[in-house]
Parts: sequence; C-alpha cells; structure tokens
Amino acid sequence: MTRSPLISRRTCLRGIGTTLALPLLEVMGWAETAKKASTAAASTAARPPVRLGFMYMPHGVIPEQFWPANPQSFLTNPTPALESLRPIMSECLLMKGIGGIPIAPFNGAPHALELSTWLTAQLPDARQRNKINISISADQIAANYVGAFTSLPSLELATMPQTHKENQEGLNEGYYSHCSFRSATQAMPAEINPRSVLNRLFNQGDSATAAASGKNAAATTQNRALDQSMLDLVIGGAKDLRKTLPQSDQHKLDEYLDSVRAVERRIAAIEQRQKDAALEKAGLAPSRHRDSDSPPIEIKIPIGDKRSEYMQVMCDLNVLAFQTDTTRVSTYIGSTPNGVSYPELGFKDEHHSQTHHNNRPEMVAKVQAITAFNISQFAYMVKKMHSLREGDGTLLDNCIMMWGSGLEDGNKHSRENLPFILAGKGGGSIKTGRFLTDVKGNQGDLLTTLLSCMGVPLDRTIGIATKQITEIKA
Repeated sequence: MTRSPLISRRTCLRGIGTTLALPLLEVMGWAETAKKASTAAASTAARPPVRLGFMYMPHGVIPEQFWPANPQSFLTNPTPALESLRPIMSECLLMKGIGGIPIAPFNGAPHALELSTWLTAQLPDARQRNKINISISADQIAANYVGAFTSLPSLELATMPQTHKENQEGLNEGYYSHCSFRSATQAMPAEINPRSVLNRLFNQGDSATAAASGKNAAATTQNRALDQSMLDLVIGGAKDLRKTLPQSDQHKLDEYLDSVRAVERRIAAIEQRQKDAALEKAGLAPSRHRDSDSPPIEIKIPIGDKRSEYMQVMCDLNVLAFQTDTTRVSTYIGSTPNGVSYPELGFKDEHHSQTHHNNRPEMVAKVQAITAFNISQFAYMVKKMHSLREGDGTLLDNCIMMWGSGLEDGNKHSRENLPFILAGKGGGSIKTGRFLTDVKGNQGDLLTTLLSCMGVPLDRTIGIATKQITEIKA
C-alpha cells in the first residue's frame, strides 16, 4: 500500500513537556482536498478556518480627523489616523453610521460601559450594579462554536493590568477593564505577560506559576532554561519534518520557526531591560547580580519604555496563535480607561485627560497622535497577517480583524457613531477596500453580522441587534 503524502492537520512538533503547533501547510489534508474538490460543497468544507479577532482602544477618536472625506479618498488619501493602514487599505473596510448602545440609566458611567458593552451590546443588570451581570460577549459566542476544534477556545490579551477602580453609578469595577464575558456573570481575565502567553501557546511550563507555588528563584531559572532546551529540541526536530515537505511548505515552515524565535528574543530583551532597571533602582549594578538571585519578573510597561514594542510582541503572539490554529478567537485590550500615558509620543499627559480637550489645539493634537499610534499597532498586526501565505491567499484573507472603541468622541462621551475598522476578508465573506459612509445599524447588528460571516450559526441576535448589516458582505 502506498503511504499517503498528506500529514494530519493536528501534526505538531513535540519535545519532553513541550509541543509546538505548525502553521497551515499545503501537505495537510485540507489543502489537498481543496485542490481536488469537484463540487462547491466539498471546496467550502476544505477551506482554511476563519479566525475572528478584536482590538480595543478607549476614549473614542477626533471624528473630524478620523473619517475620510469621501469614499473615493479612502484608498488613496487616508486621514492621518489611518495612514499606517495605507499599504493594505484594499484589505480594510471602514463603516460610518454604527451606533453604540444607549447607556441610560447609567448616564454617569461612560467609562465603565464603553468597554464592557463593546462586545456584548448589552447593558448591565441595573438591579445588581455591584456584581457582574451583563451578557455573554460576541467573542465567547464564537469560541463556544469553534473552540472545540483548537487547543485554546479563545485568547484574551491586554496591555495593562485589569485592576482599574472607579465607582461610576455603583457599577462593579470589572466593567471598566473587561470586554470578554464567558457568561452573563463571568468576566474573562486577559493575559498581560508575553512570556506567559508564549508558554500557553506552546505548552511550556510557566516559571511565574512555579515561583508562586513556592519554588525558589534558582529553581525557577532552571525551569526557564529547561523550557528553552525543550523549545530547542522541538525546533531541531523540525529538520526531519522539513525533509518530507515540498519546497513551498519548507519555506513556510522556515518562516514560521524564525517568527517563533524572533518573538522569544524580543520577550527576553524586554525582560532583561526591566530586570536591569529594577536592579539599578535598588542600587545594584546588573553586572554584580546573578540571574539565579533574582525573583521571576513580571512583564510590565514602565514609564518611558516603548509601549509599541510591548504591543507588537503581543500582536505577534496573536498572529502565531492564528497561524498555527491554536485558537480562532482573540481579544486584545490595547489600554484601559484612565491612568494611561504615551511617553513614546513625546508627552506624558494621560490619554483620558487629553480627550476632554474642549477643542484646545494642543490637546486635540495629542489625542490624534494617541489614536494614530494605537491604529498603527493594529496595522502592524494585520500587515503581518497579510504577508503570510495560507491556501490560495494570505492568513489575513481568512481572518476578520476588528479595531474600534466604545466611544465616538471622548470629549463629549458620545456613542452615536462608533469608530470601527475591519481588516480581512473572512474567508471570502466580507468585501473589503471600501468606505461605507451611511451604514444603518448598531454595534449589536455589526457583531451579529461578523459572527455570521465567520460561519457561526445564531438562534438570536447579539444585545440590542435587530438585523444583520448586509452591506459589508461580499
């Protein structure tokens, strides 16, 4: 009997305690089936999976500087806020006219509700304000449907710790810093430590967890070294797999392994800089201190450090998770309300304070710079997805990536016309390269439509939705 040249979609590289998922290769069953499919149904069944990702920025935008002048200028003359997307504007879809959820009777809690209603399109239960009681979020509805096909049902990421405290309208503090809800009463915690995300994606032991369980720093460092050795082992094992692959898949495998190594190096560099800074603050020169004497460090963003580098590492991890089909659903909270500044942009003013600019030009300019910065991180991620081949197209072709905010204008706390950017064709379900200027719908309608484009069957609409927005579909 002739052995089939195909390898299972579930094939991965394994070491002792470590597994490394593989990108979607042509010699995996789906690709060969797609080439040989003789009917439309068979072809559809063999397509790469559609992934769904959300990236969030608080406090809205400067509307006059965000929206393009007209649909014709969208592709060729983007506004400064959208300039970073120019190389892949044809892969994006902009929609003007998506209304946010009215927040009465919580009119005094705009920041508590801008994030928590973003993916739920639902207000909290007014009778239980001090407890989480809202609705399952769109990402978790999708995860419930596609999560059984991947090792992680969903991936929740954040830049800042989810510990914001403020008592607006007596609402639970969890509403300020969570967008993902597994159920009406259970918020999903987001991971802020890139090292932990890497360990989770590739099934390595978590050194921080080991330390928390009582192991000393030397043992933790030894575990970290063992993790690295196991990763070296599985990457070394890729050489044997490489010999069995066609040339196109060899190139894809090499590119993928280079990406894994690059993310590892960038995480290690961030950790080392923060460790050195902590030692210097304590009056100890880094050269006088041994790694084994230091407690495991947490990845945080110190004042003055480059937020872009940290966010790009998280974006890389999101790309790797989608590329390897480790998960098909993700959320990334770029920042949370209040207390967030961007020294990298040349000023230390907090984002929230600058949004209440009352049209003062210097403050408007800072809000515009912060908006452009956050969109540029989204652009970094989707451009990388666009550069990775998958099937007959790119990884981005098989994704639906949404960037947005829960407010329209932070100066007015308005939410009548929320800013949203879509990138990716969703496996052919979304028609990109357009600016739709007069969409009639609300954020619940949009979320319902996106889940439909992903192929998630719905027996009800999401939150305040009443319909799907058919204009965005291909």
